[in-house]
Amino acid sequence: MKTLNQLMQDIIQLTTEIETKYPELYKYLNETPLTLCETASERVHTTELELYLETLKSLLQHHIETHLNNK
Repeated sequence: MKTLNQLMQDIIQLTTEIETKYPELYKYLNETPLTLCETASERVHTTELELYLETLKSLLQHHIETHLNNK
């Protein structure tokens, strides 16, 4: 299981890749739901970040399959 820090690094790396290589997809990322709690009593859990990372990967894969392969 990945640590919180590892997951954050993976998310940052993937969003940076999407921003630079697929800017047409990047504009939709702020619509992807991810709630990060800001209070000390409610911490971000690795499962939430894992789900978010998988969502990003799925979005990118779907975009590649439907938009780039049709050209």
